[in-house]
Amino acid sequence: MKEEKCHSGQFEVEGYQWRLVLYPNGRKNSNGKGHISLYLEITDTKDFPHGWEVNVNIIKFFVFDQIRDKYLIIQDTNERVKRFHNLKTEWGFAQLLSHDILNDSSNGYLLDDTCVFGVEVLFIKGICKGESLYMICQPQRNYFTWKIDNYTALKDKVYFSEQFTVGGRKWKLRLEPEGSGIGLNTNLSLYLRLDDSKTDYWFSKSGAGYGFRKFLAVRDLKDTSKGYLLDDALLIECKIDVISAVKDFSSN
Repeated sequence: MKEEKCHSGQFEVEGYQWRLVLYPNGRKNSNGKGHISLYLEITDTKDFPHGWEVNVNIIKFFVFDQIRDKYLIIQDTNERVKRFHNLKTEWGFAQLLSHDILNDSSNGYLLDDTCVFGVEVLFIKGICKGESLYMICQPQRNYFTWKIDNYTALKDKVYFSEQFTVGGRKWKLRLEPEGSGIGLNTNLSLYLRLDDSKTDYWFSKSGAGYGFRKFLAVRDLKDTSKGYLLDDALLIECKIDVISAVKDFSSN
């Protein structure tokens, strides 16, 4: 064949149009010399939105052995997703078969000057889940007050407030009366803790949360002139200004 490349007819997979592209003398700019090159090309993309991308999980190429009535299967052993986009509309092999193997009649790939090629394209659908973030022009101020009675009788190292909701999220306050880290035995440690999410960039359900190891010195707490303890009760107030919100969106 004298053509630099030739195309199969178009076929549809998952609503997209595709075709095979064969380079009989190899794709020159991809080190295909001495081989035939075969690619899967996505077509009819002119009406796709700007920045479009199509991901394919598995691509298998087939070369038919016309003597033994079976196919040679060629695929990438790397399990990474194949990405098609505006700058890469083809995916395949520059060295699919060497000319020596192809022209050896005993292999059955070239018979009566005819070759038969095929391709399998596999999309693996899953659940898509994401979040969109939008800013709030007028911050929402939310207050939560935690009253701890009989404070001087506290014996445990860690205490949690009841759960409260702000900005669509559930929270708790975490108090360590004896302190922790650099505040151990000298300060109260206090944290705001996210209580309803497995992962978050700033807060983690498994972590202490965001706060201060040296929130309040024990000597100041016990100083009655400071007014922190009244009738052996401690009041802790938390104010959260909500400046953004997150909207979940999911699709199957």
